[in-house]
Amino acid sequence: QVQLAESGGGLVQPGESLRLSCAASGFPFSIYAMSWYRQAPGKERELVARITSAGVSTDYADSVKGRFTISRDNAKNTLYLQMNSLKPEDTAVYYCNGRRSTITRSYNYWGQGTQVTVSS
Repeated sequence: QVQLAESGGGLVQPGESLRLSCAASGFPFSIYAMSWYRQAPGKERELVARITSAGVSTDYADSVKGRFTISRDNAKNTLYLQMNSLKPEDTAVYYCNGRRSTITRSYNYWGQGTQVTVSS
């Protein structure tokens, strides 16, 4: 059974940091590209950051560049998002996503999300 379990969210003040984790199971994590998405109230879900299967390449939304860092530990089947200098506009539910495409099929898995609230 495929499972992506996010953790590490919470309530922080502007300027503080959080580290999100996503524990994966039930699929070959190390060959999947992984991403973090977020969805704020009343807004569409947006891509925050993504990382290739081996962790060689990363990509970030302009709004988080220089503040967030995505990483993965394939030995532990875990994805991370280090979030520094948090702003109120970073408030959202953060979701972990795993994706892989072959010639014949596409795989797309989502976690349940973890709430991040940035407020003074």
